[in-house]
Amino acid sequence: MMDFKKKLGQELQPYMGEMSLEEIISTIEVPKNADMGDFAFPCFKLAKVFRKAPNAIAQELVEKIELSDAFAKVENVGGYLNFFVNRNAFAEAIINEVMDKKNQFGSSKIGEGKVVCIDYSAPNVAKPFHVGHLRSTVIGNSLYRINEFLGYKCVGINHLGDWGTQFGKVIVAYRNWGNKEEIEKEPIKTLLDLYVKFHDEAEANPALEDEARGWFTKMEQGDEEALSLWQWFSTETIKELKKVYALLDVQFDYYQGESFYNDKMDVVLEEMKEKKLLQESEGAVIVDLSEFDMPPCLVQKKDGSTLYATRDITAAIYRKNTYNFHKCLYVTDYSQNLHFAQWFKVIELMGFPWAKDILHIPFGRVTHEGRRIQTRKGNVVLLEEVLTGAVTRVKEIIEEKNPNLENKEQIAQDVGIGAVIFNDLSNNRIKDISFSWETAFSFEGETGPYVQYTHARASSVLRKAEMEVTSDFNPEVLTDDVTMTVLKDLQRFPEVIQDAERKNEPSIITRHIIDIAQGFNRFYHDHPILVEDVETKKARLAVVYAVKEVLSIGLYLLGIKAPEKM
Repeated sequence: MMDFKKKLGQELQPYMGEMSLEEIISTIEVPKNADMGDFAFPCFKLAKVFRKAPNAIAQELVEKIELSDAFAKVENVGGYLNFFVNRNAFAEAIINEVMDKKNQFGSSKIGEGKVVCIDYSAPNVAKPFHVGHLRSTVIGNSLYRINEFLGYKCVGINHLGDWGTQFGKVIVAYRNWGNKEEIEKEPIKTLLDLYVKFHDEAEANPALEDEARGWFTKMEQGDEEALSLWQWFSTETIKELKKVYALLDVQFDYYQGESFYNDKMDVVLEEMKEKKLLQESEGAVIVDLSEFDMPPCLVQKKDGSTLYATRDITAAIYRKNTYNFHKCLYVTDYSQNLHFAQWFKVIELMGFPWAKDILHIPFGRVTHEGRRIQTRKGNVVLLEEVLTGAVTRVKEIIEEKNPNLENKEQIAQDVGIGAVIFNDLSNNRIKDISFSWETAFSFEGETGPYVQYTHARASSVLRKAEMEVTSDFNPEVLTDDVTMTVLKDLQRFPEVIQDAERKNEPSIITRHIIDIAQGFNRFYHDHPILVEDVETKKARLAVVYAVKEVLSIGLYLLGIKAPEKM
């Protein structure tokens, strides 16, 4: 496909003095008002170079520039050069590129030969998988798909919280009040109840906390009973987690929880010691970070047990040695900003040049009806309940509006779960979200079901046309403003994907496919497609095909299915 922005940059370069092609292209803007052209170049940067007013520079350039057939005209408006594309050439180039690339339109080889590790989801074993975990799971899954689409080899890692004092608490609760059959029947619910009961009882009997710490120490020392119970809780929890991941269509290359690194930490601690990074502080072992305006990074407790930071440092070194990553992303909420800043700094102090390649991808926190989700208080909304609730809601809508729909069970699942994922990814990831049952399944307005329905509508038109869509169409039919709006959004799609990868921000894609869906629905409303005139029909069907393909790709990159019928 002709890259019209790059083409314009090349045509401007001879007139831009010392400006590089990259600088020219990065300066080119897309006017919000289509009446102002398709591309705009502000001449204000050139004022110092040419020692003239921007408006005068723009007027001189309008008179000098010789445009290729890709552009129809250029105008000077208030110091901006406003360029109008040749609409015939534009329509032909965009649609033919989509037809040629199909479901790879917008893909790239920029990541070829490079590995991206993505650490996401990471729920705690023996605790419920609640709505608070949805964000890390779906953001991480989308980033995996986006990076893979751009040619990177991705390694998805579920760094399960399967080690720590909380297991001592669950062991104490199980030995005091637990029931084996109940855990096997409903592992997540029963283990949550035990965890909540432990905290309720510990308020009246603080000795239980010491007993829990004692059991975790036994785990670290290899006690058979402690490890047997821990392994059982882990196995039962992972079985349940995988049911939810199956609903979300999320996979991982590796389940490597914190415990995976237990036999790898001594070497790392020894290396820190050799590099004179460790200090003793009140019996514990720390890395002093005061010169970087950060609290010390605690790597070993008084009793010799390790901490999150020790395991994270060890995991990062293991991942670099094993996968030789180009970058390693950690998708967790922003409350962990300090934790990541501390151990990232330790990696840097250890002398690893790849410290710059490990990135925290923070996101906003999820509250429930305005209250913080706290497992120990039992204030949780189980993610599986949300997903199955969304599917049930869609089933009810289908029964009411389209009871004869084929394959309605699968469509209800695709649409219901798509609604939940899209609802999350439509927000900028750093924004806090308040989960509410009333808004969780909203299908009105800028939602996942709206985009999926638009895809299904385009699919329906193509089925009814009973005509093969080919590149043999007349682009002159597609030069009106409404159609051009759709084509411009399609043309920007590859750039949008790369922008989402650079910023680690799936919502950039979410917002863009909403724009495409809205533009297409205006096009559908204003332009009859299945008309008698064959030339018009062929050209408009080509637009329908291109939109369907791009919406399908966009939904895939978000981890959402694109139904052919709804």
